[in-house]
Amino acid sequence: MSVNVLYKTSAKATGGRDGTAATLDGALDVKLATPKELGGAGGAGNNPEQLFAAGYAACFIGAMKFVASQGGPKVPADATLTSTVGIGPHAAGGFGLDIDLEVALPGLPRPEAEALVERAHQVCPYSNATRGNVDVRLKIV
Repeated sequence: MSVNVLYKTSAKATGGRDGTAATLDGALDVKLATPKELGGAGGAGNNPEQLFAAGYAACFIGAMKFVASQGGPKVPADATLTSTVGIGPHAAGGFGLDIDLEVALPGLPRPEAEALVERAHQVCPYSNATRGNVDVRLKIV
């Protein structure tokens, strides 16, 4: 599928899950630490799953706002999205991800909220990237 790229960014990681990662423009610079659950020491630092969860949550809210701008219901100013990203061994070998997205749209009637979330799930680039590869569960809270 061809993409008309409007924005690009680059990041460099050193040391893997126990190293560092930074965008080349210097806007993001994080220390990385492997969680104890994955055999690491835990401690100070972030991990790729945390960064993915934060990115997916922010991007999905952006997708909802895009849908709203195309005639969908207005996204409440206090809307929130909690993205929970799990990682573990995949049945086919290697590792896989598992994702839950909990969307809070205060004041929006449930049918409108459900339609908005479903349409956003069709346009969100994170949803498109994971579709067919990762279980993503949507829940209105």
